[in-house]
Amino acid sequence: MIHEPARLRILTALSAVAWADFPSLCRLLGLTRGNLSAHVACLERHGYVQVEKSIIGRLPHTQYRLTARGRQALKEYWAALDEIRALGKGESVDIA
Repeated sequence: MIHEPARLRILTALSAVAWADFPSLCRLLGLTRGNLSAHVACLERHGYVQVEKSIIGRLPHTQYRLTARGRQALKEYWAALDEIRALGKGESVDIA
């Protein structure tokens, strides 16, 4: 689920901030509005991202944050990749 490049980029970006708004994520990640919306919806369904919608003035404002579950999933994903990288370097890996 996380391995899809756009979703990995979204989670990684959100791991560095408390909250990120929709336009900022679109610009930072170079995703279209529809693409970002679709991937965030998938991440939200899995409980990895929290979405908060509000109105500022008369304009809709959407913010995202990484949940504890999302942070843990991302941590486990990076650990799994580190194990794969270690195998490629000939390092010993504890596979339990």
